[in-house]
Amino acid sequence: LPDTEEGNEETENRPKRTKQEKRPTPRRGEARRRTGKLTISQALNEEERVRSLASVRRARERERRSQQTQPQEAIKIVRDVVVPEVITVQELANRMAERGVEVIRSLMKLGVMVTLQQTIDADTAELIVSEYGHNIRRVSEADVEIGFKGKDDAEEDLLSRPPIVTVMGHVDHGKTSLLDAFRSTDVVGGEAGGITQHIGAYQVELASGDKITFIDTPGHEAFTQMRSRGANITDIVVLVVAADDGVMPQTIEAIDHAKAAAVPIIIAINKMDRPNADPKRIHNELLQHDIVVEQLGGEILAVEVSATEKKNLEKLEEAILLQAEILELKANPKRSAEGIILEANLETGRGAVGTLLIQRGTLNLGDILVAGGEWGRVRVMSNCFKQNVQKAGPGEPIEVMGLGSTPIAGDDFAVVDSEARAREITEFRTRRSRVQRSTAKSRGTIDQMFSEIESGELQELPLVIKADTHGSVEAISASLKKIGTDEVGVQILHSGVGGINESDISLAKASAGLVMGFNVRANAQAKDMSDREGVNIQYYSIIYNLIDDIRDMLSGMLAPESRETFLGNAEIL
Repeated sequence: LPDTEEGNEETENRPKRTKQEKRPTPRRGEARRRTGKLTISQALNEEERVRSLASVRRARERERRSQQTQPQEAIKIVRDVVVPEVITVQELANRMAERGVEVIRSLMKLGVMVTLQQTIDADTAELIVSEYGHNIRRVSEADVEIGFKGKDDAEEDLLSRPPIVTVMGHVDHGKTSLLDAFRSTDVVGGEAGGITQHIGAYQVELASGDKITFIDTPGHEAFTQMRSRGANITDIVVLVVAADDGVMPQTIEAIDHAKAAAVPIIIAINKMDRPNADPKRIHNELLQHDIVVEQLGGEILAVEVSATEKKNLEKLEEAILLQAEILELKANPKRSAEGIILEANLETGRGAVGTLLIQRGTLNLGDILVAGGEWGRVRVMSNCFKQNVQKAGPGEPIEVMGLGSTPIAGDDFAVVDSEARAREITEFRTRRSRVQRSTAKSRGTIDQMFSEIESGELQELPLVIKADTHGSVEAISASLKKIGTDEVGVQILHSGVGGINESDISLAKASAGLVMGFNVRANAQAKDMSDREGVNIQYYSIIYNLIDDIRDMLSGMLAPESRETFLGNAEIL
């Protein structure tokens, strides 16, 4: 015990360490770290205390729990909702940023039973929008197309473009041979020889560096069908007439179609290598159809060529370029592309393939394209020699892959900035075409024609005349030309011998005219087409009845005269 007590006393009497051991100071740029044991004074030192990670986690968890127990009031965002004349329930819900199910529930309360994909009118949509507290902005449905076609180009941006030429003529007069001969003069594709043409149009580059775009139409049918859709794509028509055969029925039709489209004509008198070729006879025959060639003092260029011997092709090319120079064909390449669909088809393994003719702007790979009622992204572009290209300029025919489905030949196309805009335009056009199909009638009906006559829109009456004999045709045409006045007149689009066929109906539709049959009937296909397109066919067996009806129509077109009958003077006293 004493030993122990003594030991305790020694411990108590031992001098206490008052001075803290000095910690080694960290070197510059070196992280501070604790060395040695952790003493109470060190632990209580505020500078040293750092909040642990677990403590931070616990605090966050507590904060999250408190937020769950007391939910914050969601702030209602008021939106400006654009509502067209007709809108689907799903689209309306998207524009209001509301759930589609909730919108359907609101419609059910109003007694409207619809699904998400069904459409509602603007008035019903307005009730729903106001119920959800949003602002409504009503627009016409056609407003989606505003700005689809760009503004007109400034004069300084326009550069000359290649002319677009359509080759027409009678069967077997050498249209295809002439096109093949032209293709062999092409400085780009000339070496390749017989290139199989897979595209409805192709471009020829001449030795001078000038380019010409040829459209290969199967006769004048496609030409007229395109025009009936409002697509006047051709700048010049080259009319091929065989020097040994002369002017034939289809040649006359081609002349009538070109005249109706108001397109300049160049005559190519082909087969000059034949021994019985007589160009002077052709000149005289053309005179009967108001085609006065230069050789007879007229303005229409006529070139004597031979497609098989490739004779005088340069002269024909010069004539085309000269005509193009007179027309001053220009376009702006530095803008998004616009143009016309020449043809479209579905190909196995390639999908929808469209042949496009660019009228202004430049089409690039990857552009979003709206073509008629279809849209798509340009995935592959190839020119008329099946070479893949990255871009194409004005006046150039191009084959495009990437459209959703096949558009209709003759429809217009344009490049848009986004997929949403493309979808909006195509949905509107699909709806519009559905409505037009249900109420489709063109101006070919007499009632509609008279309503336009009364409103003063029509000053010329377009007619297609078919009769049983050539003498009847001439007599009718001569009589109708006499009954016109300075103000109103008859425009005979085409006249011929034989029954009324589909070609006559399509020409009448393109020019919004009437078809007159004298002692002839329409065939079954033409009858179906006239009912479908709304073109009126009038049948006559007495020439006076026909002329009287036309005279009545023309007199109805005259503006009313105001006459003042003078009775006398009166003085008020």
